[in-house]
Amino acid sequence: MVANDLTSVDDALQHILDRAPAITRTEAVALTDSLGRVLAENQYVPADVPPADNSAVDGYAVCLADVAAGKPMSVSARIPAGVAPGTLAPGTAARIFTGSEIPEGADAVVMQERVERTDEMILIQAEVSEGQNIRRQGQDLARGDLALAKGKRIRPQEMGLLASMGMSQVPVMGRLRVAVLTTGDELVEPGQPLDSGQIYNTNRFTLMGLLAEAGCELVLCETLEDTREATRSTLESAAAKADLIITSGGVSVGEEDHVRAVLEESGKLSLWRMAIKPGKPLAFGEVAGTPVLGLPGNPAAVLVTFLVVAMPYIRKRQGRLDLLPVGEYLPAGFEVTSTSVRREFVRARKQGSAEGLAVVAYPNQSSGVLSSACWGDGLAVVPEHTAIHAGDLITYYPFTELLS
Repeated sequence: MVANDLTSVDDALQHILDRAPAITRTEAVALTDSLGRVLAENQYVPADVPPADNSAVDGYAVCLADVAAGKPMSVSARIPAGVAPGTLAPGTAARIFTGSEIPEGADAVVMQERVERTDEMILIQAEVSEGQNIRRQGQDLARGDLALAKGKRIRPQEMGLLASMGMSQVPVMGRLRVAVLTTGDELVEPGQPLDSGQIYNTNRFTLMGLLAEAGCELVLCETLEDTREATRSTLESAAAKADLIITSGGVSVGEEDHVRAVLEESGKLSLWRMAIKPGKPLAFGEVAGTPVLGLPGNPAAVLVTFLVVAMPYIRKRQGRLDLLPVGEYLPAGFEVTSTSVRREFVRARKQGSAEGLAVVAYPNQSSGVLSSACWGDGLAVVPEHTAIHAGDLITYYPFTELLS
């Protein structure tokens, strides 16, 4: 905890993660549809990859004992990829291609660039060593080894690895079902004209994009009326459909902030007000047994609190192993002279100069300035009670790392 009844970022995150059970639903999907999904089972290697010794280059397979400097060798065979190689005739070489299986009796491959060929004879013009240019059976994956662990998020490289194991179907965790509820009678959908006092519903579309990137299933997306009963009714309806409810706005101390009040009256509120900037009015609780994460109402604060707090929670609910992002340490290209009890996440980007790479901050860090995140490519961290001077090493999280 910190002063003024604010919960520190670390304590708040631990509190939320302690209440993030992994979903138990699993399904099998086609390998082509597995990108971004989370493995539901350990994946063990069913057979060696590659299944046999094969050539790493285009060239000539030889037996080292038959190679002598200045001695021509006849070419007795041609081995394209995908063809059974047979046995190398003693004292000869076999024309071989990248990926082709090594014939029995050969123990090296000479690159074609190192060979002079005339008709059906070759003259090797380089030293040859045993195992040269041969990819050994099982050098990538050995039968029975653990290839990928349960909880691994599948990226393109994991798709390729699963394909190399012959898998066409992949067991994955079910998608986390999320309801998004934005609050405010002043909100208008894009495409509609604005009357006095109205604004467009920015947060709905930010959250829809964030959840899609996070691999979640959006099951409900509505704007709440600014009444206590409408808020309660919609939250209870969302709880019946979703694994998680995310709200934006309605969790501060105003008379029209009904989300927090409903959590206290009809559900459970276990966390409120976090020592983070932007985004202090953040709430966590539940309604009808379904977790509710109440984000602030300002657009930049919604983005920051989602990336810092909601994403680790979602990762754990998805059964993932990697809950927290990995940051970089880079020199600051900005200054923060006044200290605060709140940890600040500055919209920033990396920028090169004659002095090297540094992190520069967007000039306006207001919680309502979402354009700062479009200008930036990540968040720089200003720790609690800390002033930052140009050149100080700070932690920087690229958006790609925060959302992957």
